Amino acid sequence: MQTSSTRASLAVLRSAPALLFVAVVVLFAILAPRFLEVQNFANILTQSANVAIVAVGMTFVLLLAGVDLSVGAAMYVCAAVAGLYFKDLPAPAAMALMTAIGALFGAINALFIVGLGIAAFIVTLATLFVGRGLALHLSQTKMVFAGDPVLAFGQGGFLGISYAVWTMAIVLLLALWVQQWTPYGRYLYAIGADREGARKAGIPVRRVVFATYVLCGTLAGLGGFVSFSQVAAASSGFGLQKEFPVIAAAVLGGTSLFGGRGGVLGSVFGAILIQTVQNGLVLLNANPYLYPLVISAIIFIAVLLDSQRTRILARLTRRQIRIEPGVEARRSTAT
Repeated sequence: MQTSSTRASLAVLRSAPALLFVAVVVLFAILAPRFLEVQNFANILTQSANVAIVAVGMTFVLLLAGVDLSVGAAMYVCAAVAGLYFKDLPAPAAMALMTAIGALFGAINALFIVGLGIAAFIVTLATLFVGRGLALHLSQTKMVFAGDPVLAFGQGGFLGISYAVWTMAIVLLLALWVQQWTPYGRYLYAIGADREGARKAGIPVRRVVFATYVLCGTLAGLGGFVSFSQVAAASSGFGLQKEFPVIAAAVLGGTSLFGGRGGVLGSVFGAILIQTVQNGLVLLNANPYLYPLVISAIIFIAVLLDSQRTRILARLTRRQIRIEPGVEARRSTAT
């Protein structure tokens, strides 16, 4: 009976983000009638695209039981370099440039994490400040403007859907394929669940970890490009504290901070949920100073849900371990 109750609680926790999303939609639909307009939902998808793209990369890192706090700084560095030195590049070339810079940023993180064995939290916290300081130095703390080709990307679309949403969809589909159908995807879960066991099983742990931080940086650069094309300029606050909604999106979507559980589809859903809340607050003309409080509340809820899921799964695992020896003993006696 207790096990059934525990499993029911786990099911509720897993469905909590969906229930929260429904509650948010119903609440804002009542308070702000314009919220239910089709164009408003299209705006939500467009505005959530950059967070969702970066959240996909963060999901892979979290699956390893790692973290990358420098994604916002990587976005700012990419935008500063592109806006200052390559303003006239066509949009595809600017996108490739910014993703390449993001990949380099991720590789620097990986060198310290994998090569020197420094904790990911410490390394990425340091590169957060280094990256933001570098971007501020390059821009002289002035606003950096996007070129016309990049602006055209941010304002354009195909079949009535913005290029930002198409980019998010392509990243999601590719990430789902990597997660579910490649050895690399399986390695992520194995390493996150038991790194030492994965190493003993012959999984190239160091290479996988290195590649994952490079991938996270790459998607941070791509997310930076999408955001840069939408806001048209990068001020000193561009990408500031972006790591928090990105991590919250991943955890809200079911990815565990402790590694080994989760997926990219849930992370994209989490990003859309966060943007839905922000959009509803704008329609209600809420005080802008409330926005950080709301985001912090969402982060708290995400961490609470994750800790509760982890606690219940650990309890179920312990029960299975205790039951198995008895089952084996009865089987031996029967034999």
